[in-house]
Amino acid sequence: MIEAIFYGFIAGILLCLTFGTVFFSLMQNSVDNGYRSGIKIAFGVVVCDAIFVVCALFGTAFLPKIDGFEFYLTLFGVILLMAMGVANLFKGTPRLAYPKTRFGNFLYYFTTGFVLNAINPINFITWVTLAAYLTNSLHYSHQERYGFMIASLVSIFLTESALAVFAHKLKRFFTPKVVLIFNRVTGVVFIFISLQLAWTRLYDPLIAMLKQ
Repeated sequence: MIEAIFYGFIAGILLCLTFGTVFFSLMQNSVDNGYRSGIKIAFGVVVCDAIFVVCALFGTAFLPKIDGFEFYLTLFGVILLMAMGVANLFKGTPRLAYPKTRFGNFLYYFTTGFVLNAINPINFITWVTLAAYLTNSLHYSHQERYGFMIASLVSIFLTESALAVFAHKLKRFFTPKVVLIFNRVTGVVFIFISLQLAWTRLYDPLIAMLKQ
């Protein structure tokens, strides 16, 4: 069990070290709005990953069937990414409008982390692959698989929270010119991924809907 927890913790760290939309959003919000905003994004990511883990371990049969759920979730993610990308390109150091109440503030960042993590199909595939590998190749018991996955989720939250604090600590190095370049690059990344998602996951369903 100790070995499973150790490897799970390492796996969580490695899963965080990718330069996807979650990474850029977490880093930028931590610089612009403080490390707490990054931690809230990390919490949304972990909750989403926890759902993926449950599905990977127990299957998806217990989930309610909602027609078009994946389509509308992807559509929401595409709109969110496009809005963030355009804002970054044209406002320099943008901040999207979000509620000023404490709960509204939490909900905004939590939803951002959850949605950006959910719309990337690689994340779910990764958890399913890990679950299969633990069962078929490493022959982990149920308890060891649970320990591995829980350790991975804890590691993801701690690593992303550390990245948020690290980005905020380095804020003094982000001169206006550096911030402008960083935001422009982030904006291009967001727009590119939103267009890619729209083309690969929305085009065919939209054509099918129009033909009906």
